Parts: sequence; structure tokens; C-alpha cells
Amino acid sequence: MFVLGFSASPRIKGNSDYLLTLFLEEAQKRGFETETIHGATAPYEPCIGCGVCEKKGHCSIKDNLESELFPLVRRADVIIFSSPVYFYGIPARMKGIIDRMQTLWSRKYRFDLKDPRESYKKGLLFSVGATRGMTLFDGIRLTTRYVLDAMGAQYVGERCYVGIDARGDIKHQEGLQEDMVTLTDEVLSPLQQRKKVLFACRENAGRSQMAAAFARDMAGDRYDVISAGSEPAMALHPQVIEAMAEKGLDIAYEHPRSLAEALSENQPIPVKEDTAVGHGETERKSGRASSPLPDMLVTMGCKEKCPYIPGCQMIDWNLSDPAGESIEAVRPIRDEIEKKVRALLLGTQ
Repeated sequence: MFVLGFSASPRIKGNSDYLLTLFLEEAQKRGFETETIHGATAPYEPCIGCGVCEKKGHCSIKDNLESELFPLVRRADVIIFSSPVYFYGIPARMKGIIDRMQTLWSRKYRFDLKDPRESYKKGLLFSVGATRGMTLFDGIRLTTRYVLDAMGAQYVGERCYVGIDARGDIKHQEGLQEDMVTLTDEVLSPLQQRKKVLFACRENAGRSQMAAAFARDMAGDRYDVISAGSEPAMALHPQVIEAMAEKGLDIAYEHPRSLAEALSENQPIPVKEDTAVGHGETERKSGRASSPLPDMLVTMGCKEKCPYIPGCQMIDWNLSDPAGESIEAVRPIRDEIEKKVRALLLGTQ
């Protein structure tokens, strides 16, 4: 389970950053992995309006945004934007990152590709403003709603505070701590209550990725779905990505990972301290707490070297390996996986 935060303020450790930190700390206590992207220090270029993403489905700018940030966006169960009000909008550096989400918008609305997590991915807005105007947060609300939609997340709530200007003002907001605890309970509890299923194959580049995508799309509101491999590859097989796109599911930004990594998320790991980046400020931070082990482990018939997990239901599917195969050969494997996932999670044949 993963919460991704975007801190928009150029003033790191300011009021909006404090709001985000409160939520993420509560999430970590509940067993969620968290990560924060700071607009002030994120090394991404702004959109240049070239239109390439609308034609090819990928950004033309040669930085690491697609390889680093898009996988985090896809993996997130919850996405949060936390921002001060700058001229009724979001500060420029974060707005530049938001504009780059046009690639995700294009994949969704030009190429009809769906994030498999879209049915349960949630989005939140935190904001602070110095004045008290009735329309103070209107611009930020609209921007956040639209970018969350492009990211495949449903806008489910906000916390916006007026009269907050000097550094530390938000800490004096009455009832703030209790409100954040209540909000995390409302947003995260349904995700915590899901059963956990792990799909595993050797490379985590084909069968287990397809199974995970179908499971998230069909029943992600009831199952926390993980995929991993005993010998993970460097990247997903292109034909697998293409085959899933034919089903309308976008797995282009998924990354193979090891069984050890997937299972290590379930071990208690202390929250990392802030990493200084000049003047005692912070660029990026992450943390993880403990969460339950999988209820089900589904292997793909390739004799993965899987650890023994007490109380975990073990299932093996005898499936052909799509590695190196043509798209014509991958399609029947994909369709068989879809049938098996539907039967397993939805109880249908």
C-alpha cells in the first residue's frame, strides 16, 4: 500500500508541507509506504506543448520524469497535492510538473488506456492561503481535480485553511491533529481492510504483471494486489504491454521487482529522517511501517523459489511464458490469465 505526496511550496517545511507530513506520518503508522515529491527541488523540466504525447503516448522531453515519477503515480493507492496559494494558483515549479501529466491524460483520453488501479485510487488536496476570500482556493481545486483525473485518481476530499501566512502558522490551527487522524481513517481504512494477494513468476515481466493488472481492475477495492518475481527482469516485455493495451489496461510504467523486495514491505521499517539539502531543508523523504503478509500467493507454473508464508493460501497456475514471444502468442496467455483471475477473485468461471 502506497501514498504519494506532492508538496508544491517553494518554502520547504512550510505550512502546506506540514499538512502533508501529518497525513503521511499517520499513513506510515497504518503500514503504508509513503514518498514525497517536492516541487522546489524536483529535477523535472516543464511541459513545452509539443503535442508529441497526444500522438505517441510518451513525452518528448528527455529527463527522468517518465521513468521515475510515472511509476510512482501508477503504483500509488492515494495521491495528495499540498500547496499554498500563489495568485490563486499552484506555485510555478509544481505547476510545471503538473503540466507534464499531459502524457497520462493523453494515454487515458487519446489512447483509451486505463490505469488498472483507477477504480480505487484516491486523491486529496491540502492547501493554505494568507487571505480569507470566498474564492481563494477555487483555482487550486480545479487544477488538482483535473490532474488527479489524468493520474487515474478520484478526488475524495480536501483540507483548505485560510489566514495562514507566516511559517508555522498552521501548527496553531485548532483541532488540526485530530482532523488529520480522522481523515486518514476515512481514506485509508477501506484500503487496509483488503485481503492481500501476491502474483509471482520468474521475471515479473509478463504473466504476474498481467495477472496483477486484471486483479486490480476487477477487484482492487477488495484486494491489495502485489506482483513480483524470483529473478526479476530489467523491464516488462513489450509484447505484454501491447497485449494489455488491447484490453484497455495501461501497464507501461510498471517495474519488475523481486519477491524479497515485495515481502520486505511487510516488515517493520523505521521512518527515515529528513535528508538535508542545503540550509537544513528537505528534498525528498520516505518511510514504511509494517503491514500484513499475503493471504494468497499465486505462482504461474514456472517453479518460483517462493518462501514459506504461514497461513498463506498457495496456488499454482500452469501458464506458458510470454518472454520473447510474438503478440499473437501472448494474446491467448493473456486471455487465460484474465479468466483465471476472474474465477479466483470474483468467484466466476
